[in-house]
Amino acid sequence: MAQFVLAGRADCPYYAKAEILADYLQVNLPNFRIYKITQHPDNWEQWLHDICEKNGWKHKRSPIVWRELLDRGGKGLLLGGFNDFLEHAQHYYGITSDLLSEEMLQIGEENLQTHIQIENEEEERKSLINPLQVWISSASAPACYHLIPLLTNGEVFGITTEISIHLLDRYSCKEILHGTVMEAQDLAYPLLRSVSMHIELDEAFLQADVIILLDDILLERDTTSFENCIRQVNELCKVYGPLIEKNAKSEVRIVVAGKTFVNLKTLMIMTHAPSINPGNIIAMAMLLESAAKAMLARKLNMNSAGIKDVIVWGNITGSSYVDLSNAKVYRYDSAIWGPPSFSRPLLDMIYDSKWLRSEFVTALSSLNSQEYHCVGMSPAHVIATVLRYWYQDSPPREIVSMGVLSEGQFCIPEGIVFSMPVSFQNGTWEVITETEINEKTQEIMDCLAYDLIQEKQVALGEIQKMQPYKKEVDTSFNIFSLLDNVEEEKVEKPKEELETLSSGSHQSETFEGEKSASFPDVD
Repeated sequence: MAQFVLAGRADCPYYAKAEILADYLQVNLPNFRIYKITQHPDNWEQWLHDICEKNGWKHKRSPIVWRELLDRGGKGLLLGGFNDFLEHAQHYYGITSDLLSEEMLQIGEENLQTHIQIENEEEERKSLINPLQVWISSASAPACYHLIPLLTNGEVFGITTEISIHLLDRYSCKEILHGTVMEAQDLAYPLLRSVSMHIELDEAFLQADVIILLDDILLERDTTSFENCIRQVNELCKVYGPLIEKNAKSEVRIVVAGKTFVNLKTLMIMTHAPSINPGNIIAMAMLLESAAKAMLARKLNMNSAGIKDVIVWGNITGSSYVDLSNAKVYRYDSAIWGPPSFSRPLLDMIYDSKWLRSEFVTALSSLNSQEYHCVGMSPAHVIATVLRYWYQDSPPREIVSMGVLSEGQFCIPEGIVFSMPVSFQNGTWEVITETEINEKTQEIMDCLAYDLIQEKQVALGEIQKMQPYKKEVDTSFNIFSLLDNVEEEKVEKPKEELETLSSGSHQSETFEGEKSASFPDVD
């Protein structure tokens, strides 16, 4: 079998003459095969240079002909140009070409028009397939590794939506990104159009439909003050904000996650990317919400999926307030049964008030530690869940905790990102303002809002140091006022009343470990 490759400039008359001869040989000789490559005149020189450099050939004009030696591993053997191919046909097959120059020029022009038409059709075909562009910053984080399979299996954006994933991180994380790209490609998911790595900031968030920010500024013990970390968050967002405005699509949706300063990062992205709709930038609070549900489920010896409407108020990775007053339990194995929609108040099902006031609260306050987040499986799951709700709606009547820009709901000051109950419907979210809160809850929320306002002022340079909240707030952990339906002999009701479960203030916490791989470098 003689297999030849004929390549040439689309408008080249000699390529046209060689093509006619090659077609004739292929039709009349059973063991002759020709494969043709046509290049646009603008691309020909570069293409010829690349193919010759790859194979160690020397050839400078159109066309170029080589033979594929299939019996020797497919290695190409250069034959030459048009004259060489013509001599080969005469010598081996006794066939030549008598095509006139005028006909050669006409065919060359037709070849060029045909080539342009084919290229336009291919571009149009590609434009019809428009994958969702997903960018993940600080992509060397473990959460990213676990997140990629969840984003590409069709459950988040829909089973017909193709996606392209772009991994962004610092140059020092290049090897980790390369390994992640290779593993993502090995998944061979039908909906994963492409996955790429990026270490240059100039190309960050290009044409992004979705941005997932995993960057963190961690507070090191005895080396960096809390206020300096806040300023570093602002410096990072000063870089990201303009890049998002410049490169991302105008309707880009941004999910801010991480271990620290999630509310502040979200607010600073809004500040430095003012053209992006603030409603399209949200902070992840479901990690703390899910962890609380899991602890409650273990106490009740049930699946945490049956616990709904636990609300996280305030600063997600700092001073937060986990409210169980609206929490419900579904499919609980007890003497009372009902249809799948039947629920019971969670606080009616937990009789161990001592556990709620001690072990549960202590466990919640430890969730801000770096060790809790190091695995990455839980953060990846909640990010994928929130995106699925955003694109495909949350379950009807289900409350989801989310950090969003306050517009004065629940008497929370405007202009800060505050975690509150929301629901997702029709591609957007809405704060559930019908949620009832009492006076004591409002006092605690005022304290949480004060902390967030101070963070904002430090970040923007309005104040240099955060000041403690001056108004006295009862921080005891007393939830018995919510147990009105529990028999009196099962609990001992105290005199004071408070319905809050709160994690400790981040102002007193320090974070150990190395600084994250987020970039640019900040002091």
